[in-house]
Amino acid sequence: MTIIQALHDPRFFLPVFKDVRTWRSWETYFKALFGLPIEGEEELQLFKSCTNLETPPTERAREAFAICGRRSGKSFTASIIAVYLACFQNWKQILSSGSRGMIFVLSVDKYQSRIIRDYILSILHGSESFRKLIKRETEEEIELRNQVTIAVKAASFRSLRGFEILAILADEIAFWRDLETGANPAAEILRSVRPGLMNTGGLLLAISTPYSRSGSLYQSFRDHFGRPEGPLVWKAASTLMNPTLSKDKIEAEIISDPEAGKSEWLAEFRSDISSFIPFELIESCSIPGRYELPCMKDVRYFGFTDMSGGRSDSGTLAVTHKGGGGQIILDVLIEKRAPFSPEDVTEEFSDVLKSFHLSEVTGDAYAASWCSDSFRNNGIFYQPSEKSASELYLGLLPLLASGKVELLDQKRLKGQLAGLERRVRAGGRDLITHGPGMHDDLSNACAGACVLASSEIVRDDLTKFWSHAKPKPALSGVEQAKRAFKDFIGGRKPSPEELEERALEAEIEKEDRELEAELKAENPSIAVIRRGWKS
Repeated sequence: MTIIQALHDPRFFLPVFKDVRTWRSWETYFKALFGLPIEGEEELQLFKSCTNLETPPTERAREAFAICGRRSGKSFTASIIAVYLACFQNWKQILSSGSRGMIFVLSVDKYQSRIIRDYILSILHGSESFRKLIKRETEEEIELRNQVTIAVKAASFRSLRGFEILAILADEIAFWRDLETGANPAAEILRSVRPGLMNTGGLLLAISTPYSRSGSLYQSFRDHFGRPEGPLVWKAASTLMNPTLSKDKIEAEIISDPEAGKSEWLAEFRSDISSFIPFELIESCSIPGRYELPCMKDVRYFGFTDMSGGRSDSGTLAVTHKGGGGQIILDVLIEKRAPFSPEDVTEEFSDVLKSFHLSEVTGDAYAASWCSDSFRNNGIFYQPSEKSASELYLGLLPLLASGKVELLDQKRLKGQLAGLERRVRAGGRDLITHGPGMHDDLSNACAGACVLASSEIVRDDLTKFWSHAKPKPALSGVEQAKRAFKDFIGGRKPSPEELEERALEAEIEKEDRELEAELKAENPSIAVIRRGWKS
């Protein structure tokens, strides 16, 4: 039985629909996904507009990506496909005796997983034929009597090991987040399951609302949309897949926030959001196996803290120093996860700072008064940062790109740095912040401490600059008058001593300009600082 026949059969899927006629667009998608004939001009035009293809496929897709707007029925559609694959496909020729084939429905988090699990159970319990197949139900799995299990889990690489995988249904893949690192694990998960799916002939289907122009969903759209070879990519607005939505309300949403509205309702990837720091760059700056460094003598350290009230966000502390070769080295990075007592954490952070011979720490403007009092009670002066979090990240990026930073080998730090997003704002000022459902407490403390150390490097470079360009002793009034008189009347020829002095002056001036150009190339703000010093 095809999936279209099962949708309209009262013994199977039909009882769960309020009005199956509102799912016509999804029926066309099911036909394209499973290689069924697309009939009629209306269906063909819908297929062409959503895939940018001229000819419908004639075989079931092995890999597919459905990019649809909010409230278009994506999660319920994934549930229908999971039940159909589990109950109507013949997997016995693939599965050995006693083994179980797994159909994984992966979602953003446990809460979303429970929603999809409820959808699947409502479908199975809504039909007598399906209900007879149920062998056992757990919080995350539904075992069927035909050696197939439907597992609904939060997206995690660790949850997919050691199984015979028949299908992977990735719900809202653009918003997946790893609970440990905060990074999107989509690429790693898809890479790991593809070989197994090739062995079983299973299906990989990612279905999601679009987000930024980065990640696995966008890459698949960019590389395969409108191309007959490779995965089937379907892209459609919310109202096209769900005609019951109010077009007037959606238009109002788009007017109020065009970028977000077009992404959520018209299935357009956002152009105002991009990934800030490539993961490969973060890895190249991380020192494998280095988790913490001890305090050293005759070294100046810098401390930066990102405190919180202890309810939801973590409290973090980073300590850095400048190495002999000009490297900025991250020595310590501590995180205290919520819930915690702010007073206890402040005391602990103060002890760490004192162990590095620090009597002050810089932090963001969050509850500056409270932080200042709390640290002062523990013998540490708290200095609110003059830079915002975005400015700190913008200062960190060129340091990473130039290879001047040595990071600790901490998975959560890498994930938070990789999860930072650049959001374009009016006036040309970009906002650098974490993505949906993520955190940036560790990355903020790390960026702050690294930028503090880089400021010290700038001061050292300026000191070298001014010590190199030694000023000449001031000429007396009489000597100035003599030189001016000689230049005016073109008098006697300068003596060898005078020529040597003037040549030395010209050489120093040339070296002055060359050094200034070199410093300015390394740090564009050097010219501004130098002008301030001159004045």
